[in-house]
Amino acid sequence: MKLIIQIPCFNEAQSIAITLAALPREVKGFDKVEWLVIDDGSTDDTAAVARRNGADHVVRHTGNQGLARAFMTGIEASVRLGADVVVNTDADNQYDARDIPALVEPICQGVAEIVIGARPIAEIEHFSAAKKFLQKLGSWVVRTASRTTVEDAASGFRAFSRDAAQRLTVFSDYTYTLETIIQAGQKNMAVISVPIRVNPDLRPSRLVKSVPSYVFRSMLTICRIFVIYRPGRFFGTLGTALLAASFVPGVRFIALYLNGEGQGHVQSLILASILAGMGIQTLLAAVIAELLATNRKLLEDIRYTAKRAEPVASTSGKNSFAVVVPRRSEQPRSATRS
Repeated sequence: MKLIIQIPCFNEAQSIAITLAALPREVKGFDKVEWLVIDDGSTDDTAAVARRNGADHVVRHTGNQGLARAFMTGIEASVRLGADVVVNTDADNQYDARDIPALVEPICQGVAEIVIGARPIAEIEHFSAAKKFLQKLGSWVVRTASRTTVEDAASGFRAFSRDAAQRLTVFSDYTYTLETIIQAGQKNMAVISVPIRVNPDLRPSRLVKSVPSYVFRSMLTICRIFVIYRPGRFFGTLGTALLAASFVPGVRFIALYLNGEGQGHVQSLILASILAGMGIQTLLAAVIAELLATNRKLLEDIRYTAKRAEPVASTSGKNSFAVVVPRRSEQPRSATRS
């Protein structure tokens, strides 16, 4: 059994050594424990510092692609390197590495495919009251959307079985935390939470530049995942609501018309027609979206089968190094903790 602990990084030369020093080399249930650093196009010496401080593998993007892509690069690299379990943690040493055994234990016991560390949000001193409230609210929304019992949806301290890692596909460029939970719920993966500890804050979060921005982008991520994974319900609900709304002005016009007062109230008829037309078009979109979703599921099954058939990469020892070239259309984004 091999455990790979992956760390997405962007300009973390000042903190990566501290994070690596805290990681375990032995974990109960595993024959090998290896460390993988994903350098998301850093402009400092993050990759070199990681290698000097014991990273077994370093994967480097030639340009900054964002946290979500760095996470997926790590997941894919870990699978190729033969990981049976993958643990993701942050480069700023936010999470207490002593809790890694507790994080992987449910997977080793076969009771979970994904385990997410639940931080003691109420006890974290550097979290403002607003952020604590929003963290709890966001977790509730994700639990509702994913039909899971995840307590801390924004936590980046999580473990994946090999099978779960092969089945995940992140579409967002911003963050993977919400999307992977909702995706896991839609795919009926076993997802559980375990309590974890946190370390003192080394620096402010780069991902949460402002609370309104974080809330807005998180809600966009949730909406996008509903459109991707539950398109029939999303567009069907919207179309039904538009049709229902069209009845109000429509019935009003009919009532006035029957009473001989229809003249001068044609605006109600026009509004009812517009709303009804939009509702019908949205319901048609729901049908088309469901057909596309069926095609997407087939493609995901093909992708999963292909990944399972991929051979495990051979490594020549410590500090294996790879470079991933970003696509030209991608714009720089920070890969940091949530």
